[in-house]
Amino acid sequence: MSEWSSLRVGVGGPVGSGKTALVDALCKQMRQRYELAVVTNDIYTREDAEFLTRSQALPPERIVGVETGGCPHTAIREDASMNLLAVEQLCQQFPQVQLVFIESGGDNLSATFSPELSDLTLYVIDVAAGDKIPRKGGPGITRADLLIINKIDLAPYVGASLEVMERDARLMRGERPFLFSNLKTGQGLPEIVRFIEEKGGLTG
Repeated sequence: MSEWSSLRVGVGGPVGSGKTALVDALCKQMRQRYELAVVTNDIYTREDAEFLTRSQALPPERIVGVETGGCPHTAIREDASMNLLAVEQLCQQFPQVQLVFIESGGDNLSATFSPELSDLTLYVIDVAAGDKIPRKGGPGITRADLLIINKIDLAPYVGASLEVMERDARLMRGERPFLFSNLKTGQGLPEIVRFIEEKGGLTG
């Protein structure tokens, strides 16, 4: 747990993998039981924060968009000061907040969250990028607390094998957990919520 006594969950993954859709779904699933807030990272816009506001995932004052400029992975790793400040301000404004989701900008497979910024990390990849993605490795895939293989409904259309992805994910991650999801139907969402609650020590 952080110095602000709220659990901070980092959500990373390549552009288009479903990070914002996951944060949206998690907020809507968990907001009745927990006090939530969100920090999003975009390079030159606040597009993800605006999407979450339009979607009414949370009240707009609980959603902060950080414009990272340049390399988005730097803002969650080497120099996390903008994100740390955003989290601190949210927790000062809403002292009752129990859980803050921090969504990274679209990053590559080597991007990871600073331990200073994130207590738990979820890493989202999508089937449409091809079944070779898990075996490409990178810290996001090998070290994230939970790997989420999203958009499994697209597998037949892109010629991706879920069996191959499962085998390679198991190989790359060892004992670390992973799961398949289809956020359009909610498949995998209850398991992700349970993971956050159990690993984060949350009590509603």
